[in-house]
Amino acid sequence: MHTNDRVLHALPYRLRSARQKKRSQKKDFEKRLVQLHKQQIRLWIKKKSLPWIPLSEPYQKGWKRSFVLREDVQRSNNAAFYQSLLEKINTIQYSKDKTFKIKRRRRGKKVSEVKKQFVHEFWEWEWNSSKLKLTEDEKRLFYRKETPSPKHRYTIVKYVYTEPWRFILRISPHIITHAKMVDEDLEQEIQLLGNYVQNNYLRHKIYKIHKGRKQNQRRFYNVKPKYDPIKNMSIHTILEECKKENL
Repeated sequence: MHTNDRVLHALPYRLRSARQKKRSQKKDFEKRLVQLHKQQIRLWIKKKSLPWIPLSEPYQKGWKRSFVLREDVQRSNNAAFYQSLLEKINTIQYSKDKTFKIKRRRRGKKVSEVKKQFVHEFWEWEWNSSKLKLTEDEKRLFYRKETPSPKHRYTIVKYVYTEPWRFILRISPHIITHAKMVDEDLEQEIQLLGNYVQNNYLRHKIYKIHKGRKQNQRRFYNVKPKYDPIKNMSIHTILEECKKENL
């Protein structure tokens, strides 16, 4: 076979079909969505890592309620043991009102009642986790509680403390002494990316890439886009487009 015949014979196999081109475009588009999502995650982590700054003038913001040892338990020989246990299972609730009352509807009427509060109850996966900080002596003070779920065909398993009477609730002012540092440039960049994802209907596509299924699009959007707005665009180009939209 002649050399030119070999070239002409191999050429059709090197060209991509329309289906292959469409598939590569879709893959490239999904890669850019992944980069966009990673950029958002990096910005969120950067925001979360900002330090706390002490306030020059602390102020009160409502009230907080937590458990403390009863007076007779504090005077007992095992006070240190129960204090150490309380630090691991204590819970805190916040309220604008000192009474900690909430409104519930009963028989068509709204009734105010005090909100209930309990010490921490461990889920089964928490109890079996290696990160559980309870000692063997502390574990003996818990019992296994099984509650059938009324809506699902499984049983809810929790480990509950057996002696909650040793603790009492105490209400104290909620004093704010520190505030999170705010980076205006970082906040603006997060807002720009968030607006770009929201305005171009990209959230459900990102969700599908990571979760393997689509979000309910009607839950967030009323109009379905007719084209892919960020196809063949880099992250830097997207950021520039975001800044132009907000000018």
